[in-house]
Formats: sequence, C-alpha cells, structure tokens
Amino acid sequence: MIVVDSNVLAYLYLPGEHTAQAEALLERDPEWAAPVLWRSEFRNILAGCLRRKTISFDQACSLQNEAESLLAGAEFEVDSTAVLELVRDSDCSAYGCEFVALAIKLGTRLVTMDKKLLRAFPKRAAALIAG
Repeated sequence: MIVVDSNVLAYLYLPGEHTAQAEALLERDPEWAAPVLWRSEFRNILAGCLRRKTISFDQACSLQNEAESLLAGAEFEVDSTAVLELVRDSDCSAYGCEFVALAIKLGTRLVTMDKKLLRAFPKRAAALIAG
C-alpha cells in the first residue's frame, strides 16, 4: 500500500502529461490510500476543470465516483498532533502534511509531485516522476 496525494489522483483521472506515470504507478502498486482530506482536494480540482469548461458536470461526478471507488476502504483519519508536528518541522502546508502523516502511520511512502513535501520528507515522500 502507498499513500497518494490528490494531484496523483488527478493525474490518473484527468488526461494530461503525467497520466501515463500515474497509470503505471497504479499497475505497479494498486493499493492506494489517502487521508479523508483527499475528497475535498479532488473536488476542488474538478471544480477548476468545471469552471474552465474542460469537463462537464456529469464527467466531474463520474470522476469523483471512480476515485472514491478506487480508495474505498483506504481512506483514513490522521492525528492532528502528528500533522502539526510535521508542519512545525517543515515549511509544508497542513494539507500536505496530512498525507505525510498518513504515510508514517501506515509505514509506507507518499507518492507526490509536491516539491516542498519531497524536499522536507525525502525518506517518506517519493516523486511520481523522477527528475
């Protein structure tokens, strides 16, 4: 099992330059987990697509449902103190630290493209795309 952030989910479901890497990651490591926060972040990504008119309302609902199905049973609450400790010790957002806290809790790694998380937590965070 790996923890993925909301952008990795977006790369999987919204065709773009990183979609192939997200698909390859899912094939290699099909057990994905995320903090419950991912739902709001993913909805916000879909909201941006709706406003830019790159997807329809029905597509947005379908993509949200697909992502929820992928993560069914693998969504977790994270301890607020653990998140705030990570915030205290880095320059990362509390949102990003939720994903790191979950990776620590599950004893696994976080796959992300967030440069701050990758820099602050090199032993816990791994880039979707090396480089």
